[in-house]
Amino acid sequence: MDRFVKGFIIMSIVYLGLATILGILMLAHESLMPLKFVHSHLNLLGWVSMMIYGVGYHILPRFMGRLLYSPILGEVQFYLANVGIIGLIVFYTMNIYAPSGLYLSLTVASGVVEAISIFLFFYNMLRTLLPKVEQPH
Repeated sequence: MDRFVKGFIIMSIVYLGLATILGILMLAHESLMPLKFVHSHLNLLGWVSMMIYGVGYHILPRFMGRLLYSPILGEVQFYLANVGIIGLIVFYTMNIYAPSGLYLSLTVASGVVEAISIFLFFYNMLRTLLPKVEQPH
């Protein structure tokens, strides 16, 4: 198993744990309810997406009987996805409790980094899974 694949799966489990703890804290302390965005993104981008990336990178090329198009893109995507989600939840939280244009801009920038990582997965998977188009001679 590639290192970045294992990384995606491990981080998925970490984000699930963080989302669970935050969910319980939100139930116990209504003052934390403004963090619903953080909770949902830890679950969807953290737990679900990271698990899909890890399992997808490991299984889908094998289903097609091919090698992954670019393990380097997978590695880059791993780091961008984690930087993106961590930035997103940290700067969003900071903007809730101390609103500022800087925190809002950093939240948006983190979202853009996350989106880039998603497109890297999209590209890497399509290049891996779709058949090569033969050029006419």
